[in-house]
Amino acid sequence: MLLKSPTQFLPDHTGDTGPRVRAWIKQVLNQDLVFQHIKVIYPTAPARPYTPMRGALSTVWFDRWKISNECPEHIETIDSMCRVLTNVIDDEVKNGISKNKIILGGFSMGGGMAMHLAYRYHQDVAGVFALSSFLNKTSAVYQALQKNESVLPELFQCHGTADELVLHSWGEETNKMLKSLGVATSFHSFPNLNHELHKTELEKLSSWIVKKLPVETAMSNE
Repeated sequence: MLLKSPTQFLPDHTGDTGPRVRAWIKQVLNQDLVFQHIKVIYPTAPARPYTPMRGALSTVWFDRWKISNECPEHIETIDSMCRVLTNVIDDEVKNGISKNKIILGGFSMGGGMAMHLAYRYHQDVAGVFALSSFLNKTSAVYQALQKNESVLPELFQCHGTADELVLHSWGEETNKMLKSLGVATSFHSFPNLNHELHKTELEKLSSWIVKKLPVETAMSNE
């Protein structure tokens, strides 16, 4: 057992829970997303009134006025959730996991949450991944990075070209904007993929994670 193995966070997507996302990934991959040396955490967002669902309760990381990259962000709920997830990160650090061995990421809204968390509050993590995700055109993330001079976590992005909920162009625009602000990025398009996960996508993600957090790095800190 690696007592100081790196940690990866997988914030879930709109209306879902951590355990259900884990089950979904297992169904797509035909196995769990597991690593010999990496601890994977699947947190669940709290239930809150969600404006795009006419105020109905949903397990979402933050509220938004509508699903669009044109409107302002609901920064109050984003920031409150950043504080909650920071406590989770701090607990892992207290248990011996250094920040540069933590990857933050998720699907859909979870990926957006991960980008806020990493690029505004935890720029010393190992990396960020965002699957079928986007940031609003006037995102606080962009504002925070305009004055940044430090080395930023690398971003791994995937997006289906047939996504009808979160448009492929929104994800592509997010990637280009972050790249212009100094983030090392990669963007992988998946033809005919809607707002869903794909086996090849998860395999690419798995390879990227191991590249960012190799076994020897974890074992050297035991």
